[in-house]
Amino acid sequence: MNNRKLKLLVMPNCKELGEKVDKELKRLNKQEESFQLDYTPERFSNGEGKVRINENINNIDLYILSDVGNYDITYSYHGRIHHMSPDEHFEDIKRSIAATSGHCAKINVIMPLLYQSRQDKRKGNESLDCAIALQELENIGVKNIMTFDAHNSSVCNAIPRLPFENFYPTHRILEELIDNEEIKDLLVIAPDMGAMERARYYAEMLGVDVGVFYKRRDLSKVVNGKNPIVEHMYMGASPEGKDVIIVDDMISSGASILEVAEFLRKKGVDKIFLIVTFSLFTEGIDRFKEAYANGLFDKIYSTNLTYVPQEVKETEWFQEVDCSKYLALIINTYYKREDTSSLWNGKKKIINKIVKKKESEEKQLQLEI
Repeated sequence: MNNRKLKLLVMPNCKELGEKVDKELKRLNKQEESFQLDYTPERFSNGEGKVRINENINNIDLYILSDVGNYDITYSYHGRIHHMSPDEHFEDIKRSIAATSGHCAKINVIMPLLYQSRQDKRKGNESLDCAIALQELENIGVKNIMTFDAHNSSVCNAIPRLPFENFYPTHRILEELIDNEEIKDLLVIAPDMGAMERARYYAEMLGVDVGVFYKRRDLSKVVNGKNPIVEHMYMGASPEGKDVIIVDDMISSGASILEVAEFLRKKGVDKIFLIVTFSLFTEGIDRFKEAYANGLFDKIYSTNLTYVPQEVKETEWFQEVDCSKYLALIINTYYKREDTSSLWNGKKKIINKIVKKKESEEKQLQLEI
C-alpha cells in the first residue's frame, strides 16, 4: 500500500484539463479535497521567471502536468504582450522541479504533447532537442515521464534507465466517433509512411483494411525547412464508395492531410473523417474552413490533450475528445502501483461498442419493417 500522498501540479498552460483530471481523481479516490498542489508561478517583465511552492511537499508523489504546445499563455515582456513558446513552458517545468528542493518522494512529468517531439532524430550537424530535454529531466530528478502519441517513441532510447510511458488515446477517439457517426464500409488511411503504424493500430481496433500514401518530395528544394511534396501516391484497397478515416499524430498547417482528403474525394469516397491526437493549427484555420465548405472532409476528431482555440471548438466540423478521465486513471493507477496492462489497449471495449451499435441498428431496422 502506498502511504505517500498524491499531488498534481497543474501548469497554467493546461488549467482546464488539469481541473477535469483533478475532479476525476477525487471521484476515483472518493475524497472531497483537491489533489492540486498550491504553488505560485511568477514572471518578471524582463522575461525571467520563478516558481514558489506554498505547502508541505515532504514524501509526496508529485505529478507535473504541462501543455508545452499552448500558445495562448501570455505575459508582459518589456511592456509588450508576449505569447509563451514551448521552450518557455519547458523551462517552467524545470523551475517547478527545482522549487521542490528535493523534498518529493517521486517526481513524474506528464507532457501530453512531448516537448520538441518533431526534433527526435539527427541528420548531419543538427540538434537533437527531444533527447537532450529528456536527459535534462532525468538529471534533475524526474523518475517517470509520460506522454501521448509521441512523434517517434524510439526517442526514449535517450533515457534507457528511466520509465518513458507513451500512451495512445485511440480507444477514446474511436468511442467518440462510433457514438456520433453512422459509418459503414470503413477504410483507415495513413497520410504518409510515418503514420502507417498508427493507422494499422486503428485498423486492427476496428477490424478493417488500411491504405497508405507515399509523399514524393522534391529533394532539390527546401521550402519552410522542408522538401516540398510533389505528389501523393496511394497504395492500398480502392477507397471508392467507402467511409474513410485519415489518421495522424497531429495537424500542423494542414496542407498535407487536406491534400490527401482532396485526392480521396476525387476517388469517390463517401465520408471523410480526419483523426489526430493533437490539433495545432499552426497557420490558423482559414484553410480548414474553406476545405469544409468545399466538402473535402466531414469532421475532425481530436483530443483536448493540447490547446485548441475556442473558435475551433465552436465550429461544426471539429469534435473535441475529452481524455481527462483516461489521464486521471493513468495517474491513479501509477500512484497506487497497480497493474497498468488495462491502460494500454482498449480494443475489447471498442469491439463491444461496435457490436452493440450494430445490434441496435439491426433491431431498429426490424422495428421499421
